[in-house]
Order: sequence, then C-alpha cells, then structure tokens
Amino acid sequence: MSASEATVALCQEGTHCLTSGDLALATAYYTAAFSCNATATVEHIRSLGRSQEERLIATLEKWCVGQSRIPKIPVDKMVSGAPNSGIAAVFLSTLSPNNLASSFFKMNTLIKAERFEDVISRCNLLLNIHPKHSVELLLTRGLAWVLSETHSRNGVVDYIQAFVKQASETVEFVCTRQKEYTSQVTQAFRNYIALHENSSESGPSDSMLNECYRFLTAVSPQDIRMYKMQAAYLFEKCRFDECVAVYAKAIAISSDSTKNKPDLTACLLVDRAAAYFSIGSRTKDMIQDLTEAFERSPVEAKRHFEELFMPQNAGLIVDQVRGQIEADFSTYREAVRNRSDLRSSSDSEMLSTIVHALQFLIYISQNVFKRELSIRLADCKLLSGDFKSALEICSHLLASDQKTYQNTLLAIRGFCYLHAGDNQNALMDFQKIFEHESPHPNSCVKALCGRGLVRMLRGSSYLTAVDYVTASRLKLDETVLTTKSYVPWNHRGLLLKVLQEEGQKMLQKKTTNQAPSPCQKRKNPVELNGLSFKEGDVSGVYHLASLLLELDQSDDVSRILCADALYQMGRVEEAHKMLLVSLSGNSQKSPVLARLALLQLKKGFLYDGNQLIKKVIHIGDTTCLLPIMDVFTQEDRGLMQDHCHSSAMTILKTKQGDTYVKEAIAYLSLAIIASGGRAENSLLSRARCYGHLGQKKTAIFDFSAILKENPSNVEALCGRSFMYLVLNQQKEAVQDIISALTLDPDLVTRELLALKQEAQTVITQWLYEHSRKIVVANCNGSQELSQKDALRELSLIGHCLLQINENHLKWHTLYSDILVASGKCDQALVHLQKFFGCDPEDATVKARCGLIHMTANNLQKAVDSLHFLAEADPKELEFVLCFLNTKQRQLLAQFASQEGTAWGKKSQQEKALPYHSLAILSSNKSPQHLRQHAKCLAHLKQYTRSLADMDEVITRHTNEDVKSQVGDYCMRGYILLLISKDEDAIEDYMKALHLNQALALSCIASKPGRQSLAQTFHKTALHHCEQQLHEKAWKITECGFVIDHYNSDLKKLKNRLKREASGCLLH
Repeated sequence: MSASEATVALCQEGTHCLTSGDLALATAYYTAAFSCNATATVEHIRSLGRSQEERLIATLEKWCVGQSRIPKIPVDKMVSGAPNSGIAAVFLSTLSPNNLASSFFKMNTLIKAERFEDVISRCNLLLNIHPKHSVELLLTRGLAWVLSETHSRNGVVDYIQAFVKQASETVEFVCTRQKEYTSQVTQAFRNYIALHENSSESGPSDSMLNECYRFLTAVSPQDIRMYKMQAAYLFEKCRFDECVAVYAKAIAISSDSTKNKPDLTACLLVDRAAAYFSIGSRTKDMIQDLTEAFERSPVEAKRHFEELFMPQNAGLIVDQVRGQIEADFSTYREAVRNRSDLRSSSDSEMLSTIVHALQFLIYISQNVFKRELSIRLADCKLLSGDFKSALEICSHLLASDQKTYQNTLLAIRGFCYLHAGDNQNALMDFQKIFEHESPHPNSCVKALCGRGLVRMLRGSSYLTAVDYVTASRLKLDETVLTTKSYVPWNHRGLLLKVLQEEGQKMLQKKTTNQAPSPCQKRKNPVELNGLSFKEGDVSGVYHLASLLLELDQSDDVSRILCADALYQMGRVEEAHKMLLVSLSGNSQKSPVLARLALLQLKKGFLYDGNQLIKKVIHIGDTTCLLPIMDVFTQEDRGLMQDHCHSSAMTILKTKQGDTYVKEAIAYLSLAIIASGGRAENSLLSRARCYGHLGQKKTAIFDFSAILKENPSNVEALCGRSFMYLVLNQQKEAVQDIISALTLDPDLVTRELLALKQEAQTVITQWLYEHSRKIVVANCNGSQELSQKDALRELSLIGHCLLQINENHLKWHTLYSDILVASGKCDQALVHLQKFFGCDPEDATVKARCGLIHMTANNLQKAVDSLHFLAEADPKELEFVLCFLNTKQRQLLAQFASQEGTAWGKKSQQEKALPYHSLAILSSNKSPQHLRQHAKCLAHLKQYTRSLADMDEVITRHTNEDVKSQVGDYCMRGYILLLISKDEDAIEDYMKALHLNQALALSCIASKPGRQSLAQTFHKTALHHCEQQLHEKAWKITECGFVIDHYNSDLKKLKNRLKREASGCLLH
C-alpha cells in the first residue's frame, strides 16, 4: 500500500472512530496518518470543521504534557511505526503553531539535549505570546537557567517570580513536570541562599530570601533540612513566632516519620525551646519542649542544649522552670482543695508536666541541687500514683550519706509503703519523724495523717481521730491537702466516716462525763510541740469537724458535728449560722431543724422554735433528736421537753380527731427524747394516745417504759392493764390491776369506773375469777403467795368490786368468801344478812350461809342451806365446799346422805335427790353416795345421769370387794335394760356372773327377774346367730342357761348353733 493510500485509509478509520465517539483512538489514527502524509492529513482534519479540530488539538495537548496515554492502533492497520509523543507534538504544532503544549514538549526535549539557550529563547518568545501561562514558562526558563549552571541565579529569580504569583500551581508544576530535576533546583536555591547570607555585599531583600525558604519547604515538605534552614534564618532575623511555626512543622514530620531517630526530634524540640525562650512570654511552651526533648533523648538533648544556651541563659531557664513548677504545683494544690469528690484523684493528671519539668532540671542541674529536685520528683510521682518509682527514689536518697530533708523523705516513703500495702514499714517511717529532734511541721502533719490511717486500718478508730485532731490543730490546710492527695482514694470515704463517728463520740463523752474505754485510755495525751488532745476536749472536736468540712463541703454530718462543737464551746451564734448554711441546701433536714429549734428555744424565740419543731414533725423523723441529747445540756433539753409536752397537752385539750392525736404524739415523742426517755408524764400521755388510736402494743411499750423506771406508777399499771384487756390477755391485765390496787386502791377504782361498761364488765369478771382461784389455792395449800399476802390481795379485790357495783350478787358472795377464808365467819354472815336478809332466796347466798353454819358445826342448818345449790349449780357448790376440811366434809356427806335416804323412804325422790347430790360433792364422789344417787335418779327416770353415776362407781372398783362389784354391774345392767341398751346390759350381767354366779343370780332375781332376763339373752344371742357370729351367740346362750335352765327358746337356739357350727370347736 502506498503512503497516500495508507493516509486515506487511516483517516477513514479515524473519522469512523470519531463518529462512534472514540476521540482518543480517532486522534491516534490521524497521528499515524500524519506520519505518512502530513499535508493530506492536515487538510482532512480541517475539512472536519473547527470544533472537531479543537477536540483533536485538546487530545494532542494532553499527550504532549503526559496527562493521558496514546491508545494503540491494531497492527494490521499500521503502515508505519506506532504514534508517539514526538509525532503528536509535531502534529500539534502543525495544526496550531506556537501551541504551548507542543512548545513545552519541544523545550523538554531540548533540555534533555542540554540545549538550554534554545529553551531560554523559546520561553522568552512564548512569554509574549502566552502571558496567561507565564508561571509555566517562567518555571521552564528557570529550570533551563538552573541546569545551565552559569546563570543559576536567574533561574532562582524565575522560580521565585512564579512562586509569588501562584504558589500552589508552582509547587504542583515543579513536583510533577520537573520532578526529576527537583534536587538540582533545591540545590540551586541553597547555593543562592548560602551565597547571599555569607556575602557582605548588598544582596537580595529579606523578602526574597524568605520566599526562597518558603519555596524550598513547599517543594520538599518532608525534608527537615529545609525547615531547619528556614527556622535558622527566621531565628537570626528575630522572627521568633514564625520560627516556632516552622519548627512545629519540622517536629511534626520528624515525629510522624519512623525513619527519623529520636535524637533529631529532641534537637528540634530544643531549637524550638530556644525560640520560645527568645520570645520571652512563652515559658510554659519552652518548658514543655525541653522536657519532651530530654524525655526523648536525654544525652542528645543535653548536648544540644549546652550548644544553644550560654551558661547565663541556662541559669535563667532553670529559674523559669523552677518558677513554673511552683506555679503548677500551687495550681494543683488549689485544685485538690476545691475538689468536690473526696474519692476523686483526677487532678493528678496535672502533675505529669511537673514530673517532666523536674526530670529536665535534674538532667541539667548541678549535683548540689539534685537531692532537693529528686525529693520533689518523688513527691510528685507519689501524688500522681507512681508510688513504686517514688519509693525507689526515697529509699535511694535515704540510703545516701547526705542527711538533709530526712523528715520529708520519711513522710513520702511512709505513704509509698501505705499505697503498697506495707502498713508496718509505713508506721515505722512515720514514727521516726516524731522521734526527730526538730520535726518539720508539714512532715509532722503527713506523719500524723499516715499514722492515723494505719491505726484506722488496724481498728483503732479513737487513736485515728486523735492523730487527725492533732494534725488539724498543727496545720489545717496541710492536713486537708494530705488527706485529699496522699491518702489512697479507696480509704478516704471510710476515713471520713470513722472521723465523723469518733468526733460524735468525743462530744457525747464530753457531755455525759463518761470515762474512756480501756482501749482508749492513755497515760498521757498525744503531744507534739505543745499541741495535745485530751478526751472531752471540745476544741479538738471543732478542729476535726473543720477538717471534715474542708474534705467534703456537701457533707451535712460534718457540718452538724462542727455546729455541735461550736455549741459546746459556747459559740451559739456561730453554731446557728453553721446550721442555717446546711439548711439552705435542703429545708427537709430533720437533724438540722431539731438543733435550730433547740437553739431558738434557748435564745427565747418560742414562736420560731415551735415552727421549726412543726417542720420536724411534718417530716416525720422525730428520732433525729436522739443524737442531740448526748450533745446539748440538760438545761437546754429541759426547755425542749417542757415546750413539747405543753404543746401536746394543749392540742389534746383544744382539738379532737385522730389527726390531732397523732400531732400530739409527735410532740410527746420529742419531749420524751429530750428527757432521755424518762419523762413519765409524756410517756403516759403518749401511751394513752396510742391506745386511743388502737395501737395497743405500742401503748403497752410506753407503759412498760414508765414502769421499768418507776414500778409504783399506778396510772401506768392501770393503763397497761386496760391495753392487755383489749388484747384479751387476761393474766397480764389482772396482774397489773392487782399491783395497782396494792399501791392506790381508790385511784384504781376510779380508773375502772371510767371504763366503758363492756370493758368494765370483762375486767371485773377477770378479777372475780382470779380471786376465786386464789381462794381455792389457799384452801388446797397450793397458793404461791403467803397466806397473808393472798388474803390482803383478796381483800383489796373484794372492796374494789363492791365499790364498782355494790348491787352485784357475785361481788357480795366473793366478799363473804374472802371473809370466811380470813376466818371472819361471823362478819361474813352479818354481811350476807345485811344485804340479802336472814332467809335469802338465792341458792348461792344460801350456800354461803350453810358454809358458815357448817363452820359452827350446825349440821342441820348447813345441810338445809347447802342442798339447794347441789342441783342448781354443782360447780359453785364445789367451790363453796373447798372451805371445809376433810372431817367437816365427811360429816356433811354422811348427814346429807341420811337426809336423802329419809326422803327416799317417804317416796319423795325429788326432795331426796339434792341431798344425795350434796353427799356426793361433799365426799368427793364416794361410791357409796354415788350408788344412792344413781338409785334416786333411776326412780326419777333420769337414766342418763344414773348411768353416769354407775360408770363412775365401776371405774373405782377394787379387786377386794366382789360383792359390791357384782351388785354394781347388775345395777348398771338393769339401767341399760331400762334405756333399751340390751347388748351393753348383757355384757354387764355376764361380767357379774363371771365374778360370782350366786350373788349375780340373787341380784337378777330381784331385778329384772331371771325369766325376763333370759328372754333378753335369747333375743341377743339370736341376733348374733343371724349375723353368723356363732361363737359370741354361743357364749350368750350359755350364760342365758345359767340364768334360766328351763328356757325352751334358749334350748332351741343352742341346738341350732350346734347344727350350724358342727365340726367347729366352740368352747
């Protein structure tokens, strides 16, 4: 294919790609065509139109400047070589003469060919044609100047002109388009700077040199040498702030790079510190740089420091660093003082700068100052939490020959041991301080605080408080700082509580004049330079409370403790102000309100005091007065007690309703507490209020509290008895009433009369029952009390009951019983006849008269009077008979039995029955009288009672009296037959036959008759036979034959049983 044909074919391919939108490939085809036939290709391009031509030119420009790659043309369509940047540049210059991109390409080619003069000339020409692109042209011409080496100064000038015009574009152009020549360019700049800095002749302006440095750092941003050159220049020109900024960039680069050694960064930090020093107002920044430099590389930093600073300047720096350390430490101490959270240690972060500054000073200072600085360093390390390093430093210094600052070192090391948990060594170090000839005050404070903490951990709370009191008196501010910073944070809360508790105990012992416990006794008070603390020393407690307030301003317990101490010191107004401060934060603080109320009452402000008491009552925490009682004087407590009691009484008298009763209870509770729990009148009133509200057990508690102190308080005894009454505790209620009766019978009677009728009825009945028990016990000889005491008690109860209700029959009978028990039978009879006449109608009264007649051996009158009660109320008769001795009862039983028999013979069994009953009760249920009584009942057809009597008789059988036993079984059997209990009756008759057949048959013949009973046996045996109970039927049949041998029915049944049970052994 010829060149012209190839050109046409390539142009056609380019047009096809252009139409399809592939501009880059189309441009590549046109470039290949241009290499075959330039003229034809240019004509073809122009025929496409101006817009297409401009698009192709733009693509060619990108190729020339290297912004995009030239696409490859398929091998089968290439006639000549593949298109390249050189052909593209020629093609571009043909399409657009003086095109900047093609010109740059050509100039780059010339530069590589070292044709620098041609480049310079070309640039000069293009600067006139393309003024808008002066930066690129200046930079290209400048490169040519630099590379020519003969006129490198002109090149530097061109670079600076471009940099001043457009700094970012200049840096980008140099770093991308001239990247391979960057080292030559920077070297040219350095030579330029060196030439003019070392020359005494007038050279470029400072601004020019400054721009040179700026250009270098911009083009080589990671080259620390450029920053050091610029910084050195700025330092020389006394432009220290700019110098600091440049060093900051260099330090940042050096710190971020892993290739740079710590020595380099350390030197840069020292350089910047020199700039800070020169500024004069940036001491803190200077110290920070120096400390960081010495931390990174102590040796290199010290070498560079000595190179930069003259001895006099180094001395100034040391003074400045010392001053800054003191200022920072003062700031730290102030932060500790103002710390709100006692357990916090957040302020320790402030010490890191001080620690680094001290380490710097130790590096550069002379040996004479290193001991003092090391002590400060150990102190700061301890405060910052690094107690291990601090311990190591202290131990090293204490082991050295130099003996200065021994107390300080011992104090620091003691706390190091404390933090490490070595309490024993800590205590030894603290003790050495006290043993020193002239201990330093601050060291003494630390030692006291440390020793107090050790004592607390060992359980000696009192001695802990003594140490802290002494420390507070010595130096309060130092004690606060020591506690907040040196004491381990996890012990501070406990320490605060322990000191509060011990302070309260000290105040209480001062008030109550109690002696210290053995573990707290000391032969001598703790003494230190004239300062001492003795138990009961209120001023010492005040100092302790002041310390506690400084430790935690929000703690009300400490504030109250301080107020209490001020009160005991007689500084009432100050105590009042202190309490008001505590109240300002929260008006619902009962302990504060109670104290304020007491102080107002003390000052005579009754209204204000009462308002405060009302607030306490409204809150509902009356127990807040309990700790106050151990602090305030008896006189002042009396004011509170009297005021509260009178207020309660006023409420109870003038207002009604449970709400007001509860309010009165609150006042009374305060009065009771104020009295130390000994106000009987207040306790009594409160107990009654509780009883009114239905709180019986609480009322009993108050009554018991009164009686514990004063067992003879009749009102309390009555009150408690009435509460027991409501709780249905009979024994306790009666016991209290009796105790009260022995003290003041009249008052007790009035109290009982004041009760409601229902309650009065119950309590008097209980007293009645109790009296009867005493009477019975006295008659039986089982009385726990002596007879004299028992009779006195009975007499009191009897008189009391009669005074309550003299129309009550029981009370009169009881009173007569008491007189009889006392041996005053005549008086008893007179009393009964006085109230009931000579012939009383009531059986119980008649019985008492009969009892009196019996004591006079008048059997007839006795029996006539007593027998009425035998059937009416046997239990009451038993009680009456307990007054008689055994002989009297036997005579009474015998006579009564005779009377009953006499009436029985007259067939008047109804009249005989009471006498037989009297005989039974008098004889303690003698079998003889029981049999008579049973027969009488049987005649009266009261078979159930008669059967009961015979049961009782049979249970008392003995083996000797067979005849009686046979008769009893036959009698009971007969009664059972009468009530149709045939089977039970047969059982009794069979027992009688078994005991004695002849006697039994004789009794049977009398009642009910042998034939009749035999028929009953037959009937029962037949029933068992039908139930297939053959053995039982056989036994009954056999016994029936014993009773009646001729009974035909029994014979038939016997034969039947033989037939049905043949082959079985029946007997």
